[in-house]
Amino acid sequence: MKPADVVETLRWGHGALAAVVEIHPDRPVALQRLGPPGAEPSRLSQPLVEVLIPGEGRAKASQRLSETAVGCRLRYTGAEQSRDGDCHTLRVALRDEVSGLAAELTLRSFDGVAACQAQVRVTNQGTDPVLLLAVSSFAGGFLGRPVSEVDVLSADSEWLGESRWSRRPLGDHIADLNLAAHGQHGRGRYALSSTGTWSSGRYVPMGGLADRRTGQTWLWQIEHNGAWGWETGERLDGVYVVATGPTDADHQWSQTLAAGESFTTVPVSVAVSDDGLEGAVAALTAHRRALLRPHPDRSTLPVVFNDYMNTLMGDPTTAKLLPLVDAAAAAGAEIFCVDAGWYDDDGAWWDSVGAWEPSRTRFPGGIQEVLGHIRDRGMTPGLWLEPEVIGVRSPMADKLPPEAFLQRGRRRVAEHGRYHLDLRHPAATGHLDQVVDRLVEELGVGYFKLDYNINPGAGTDLDADSAGAGLLACNRAHLAWLDGVLDRHPGLVLENCASGAMRMDYALLSRLNLQSTSDQQDFLRYPPIAVAAPLSMLPEQAANWAYPQPEMTDEELVFAMCTGVLGRLYLSGNLPAMSAGQLDLVRAGVRAHRDLRADLVRAVPCWPLGLPGWADHWLALGLRAGDTTHLGLWRRPGAAETSILSLPHLAGRAVEVETVYPGDKAGWGHSWDPQTAELSVTSTVTGPTARILKLRTL
Repeated sequence: MKPADVVETLRWGHGALAAVVEIHPDRPVALQRLGPPGAEPSRLSQPLVEVLIPGEGRAKASQRLSETAVGCRLRYTGAEQSRDGDCHTLRVALRDEVSGLAAELTLRSFDGVAACQAQVRVTNQGTDPVLLLAVSSFAGGFLGRPVSEVDVLSADSEWLGESRWSRRPLGDHIADLNLAAHGQHGRGRYALSSTGTWSSGRYVPMGGLADRRTGQTWLWQIEHNGAWGWETGERLDGVYVVATGPTDADHQWSQTLAAGESFTTVPVSVAVSDDGLEGAVAALTAHRRALLRPHPDRSTLPVVFNDYMNTLMGDPTTAKLLPLVDAAAAAGAEIFCVDAGWYDDDGAWWDSVGAWEPSRTRFPGGIQEVLGHIRDRGMTPGLWLEPEVIGVRSPMADKLPPEAFLQRGRRRVAEHGRYHLDLRHPAATGHLDQVVDRLVEELGVGYFKLDYNINPGAGTDLDADSAGAGLLACNRAHLAWLDGVLDRHPGLVLENCASGAMRMDYALLSRLNLQSTSDQQDFLRYPPIAVAAPLSMLPEQAANWAYPQPEMTDEELVFAMCTGVLGRLYLSGNLPAMSAGQLDLVRAGVRAHRDLRADLVRAVPCWPLGLPGWADHWLALGLRAGDTTHLGLWRRPGAAETSILSLPHLAGRAVEVETVYPGDKAGWGHSWDPQTAELSVTSTVTGPTARILKLRTL
């Protein structure tokens, strides 16, 4: 029931999403419901927007960004609803009379998608400067649920071990304090954050809350290529969540607003579902697709061969590449990317990069010979590029002005033998534009693997109120530079890479075509990364390496290939040294991928064995596309022979099960029970083994 003293209840949404905002003259504006239409709103008090400033701080001392003094005083001044095509927009305007700050929360949602994107703009409408220390991008109470009924979802991430998702009771992190007996909200929090420019260097920039009793789930992603944070905790009326970009406490960010100036937060998207985690993932998957910049690659999804992983490892030459190009083309690759080292003459290139001129010693006939051979074999030529760095020994380090680099205390920031370009400066972007345009227009490059192997820390204090504010401006300049590249070269395919997946976020992935999911070289350790990847990104963007090798057994080769088949197949391996039978297995894996890739762009993921554990012996990923479910299965050494997979979306249905890769089903068997919706899979194959199945309802 709506409280009698509520002045107004603002409702917004469409057929898949409903938002209800409560407006009251004496209490903060609050989001009462965000979910599928139909349910009654809860009575929640988490302020709609949180703003932390030093002269005000928090309404009550705590360690969290809930109940800031400004957030508690912001009052409703108006709202606007609009629609542009399939995009619905709500703008809610708020004002704090004490500080003179006005805030506008914008929610955007696409028709039929149970998710929205949130962003806040804060404007100083007073006469004196105001120093911002933190501003929420999204703040809300989670359906009025107590901590005891809620699970929290998060993903650890590091080099070689990305996207390690877990789901745990929130009570494991937040103690039962009996807040009702104290009559006050809690003061502690469970919080995750990431610093610097590796947005997923420690955690994936996502999180979630799930009611384990009802299945109601929120899943959010922070769409920023820099520092971020989110927190959750207990209030008297349930669990809250606040998500932000950089803040003073965690990221050395502060921003002074002079009278009339504004600051806009980074975007945060929230997907909602009453059908558990997989329902929220389906909603977020649809939302991610709606966010994508249009590009012809997004529908064709050409197979990429990259010469690096467990193959040339940064040591390309004409002699090594030409036979590899021939073998990749014969295997079915459609793009061939020459990875690191193509610019190196002396074998010590790490701290000398930046000019991006092709090596003469590696390519005696010029790199054009190799790139031309790639084109002659029907593939698009690609190159590895790390545009944001200049090696400390590079000639470009002295050619560019000092202001073109990140600085702290008037000195250029150096990390691992590299300086970091400041893309706010026209000399930095001018240099990179010249490099990209030259390689595209003169050498015919159609694909860049954009790598990024350093993290410069808090940021730059040059022309900035704080190091964090400087970094945020640089992050946004980086996005603007990428937009400019794609505006000039709309067919250019760009891969997102950062020491594997250390910068895996939808600020970048809304623009770039595919994401390298890891640098993991051990084919036995890669499957949990690949299985979890569609929770962190779109299935069609998940570039999972498949690097079969001639020394592998046939089952090991199939195992390695399966890791790439259900994502954006990212092929490598010493193909020229393989036997005819091994090459047949590689080609069969590429065909299996190409046969299903049309389904990738509409598929939603499911996990028939639950979210993968790093040490799990059996791993499974499903991709649902209409009446078809594509299923990848990996059995690692030490696993039991049989595994039971739960596929509730097929309950009560007759199902045809086909092994699509490899075609020979020897050593594997399966049986389907439509009543329990369980697929029993048995493998008697010794050693690591994997299969790709196709399940079709009859």
